[in-house]
Amino acid sequence: MPTVLSELDRRKRDDRPDETFYAEPRFVTHADDAFLARLTELYAAVTEPGDRVLDAMSSWVSHLPDVEYARVVGHGLNEAELAANDRLDEFVVSDLNADQSLPFDDGSFDVVCCALSVQYLQYPGPVFAEFARVLAPGGTIVVSFSNRMFPTKAVRAWRAATMAERADLVERYLDAGGFEVADRIAERPGEDPFHAVVGRLP
Repeated sequence: MPTVLSELDRRKRDDRPDETFYAEPRFVTHADDAFLARLTELYAAVTEPGDRVLDAMSSWVSHLPDVEYARVVGHGLNEAELAANDRLDEFVVSDLNADQSLPFDDGSFDVVCCALSVQYLQYPGPVFAEFARVLAPGGTIVVSFSNRMFPTKAVRAWRAATMAERADLVERYLDAGGFEVADRIAERPGEDPFHAVVGRLP
């Protein structure tokens, strides 16, 4: 497993366990309405009815389109937020910076979504390899981000990077996990810049 981030790269200003920071629910969205509408549009383009979807590092809203999926599973750090998400059929609470494993069988999903959260991953190589493990062959991952973040919890490599360099970082994460980059999007539908990298398993 290649080391994508050095010890310096993965440092956070607030080095307390993430579960401490996320103990209290935050029922807010972390981008403007235009960003979220564009994200839903992207999800609609890369998913199909009947897909099994993992919403990784999720919260109280998943931004998925009005499509009948076979299964939508949420993963995140705050149980109250996940319990309030009406798109989820089930959810798990875990900290990927403490344990990079997911409690799912190989090939359990067709799509992994990771919205507005990738900047907090300290061990992206193992995490993206785990995303690849739980995806079926030919599965898709969508990683979206903007310029907003909790700066004390984002890793140093992310904080120091431009938006284009952040997309480059995500491409490195995908490569480390065994994905091929299928699309890279940089737009500004509203006030917040919209960036997404789509990866696929060979």
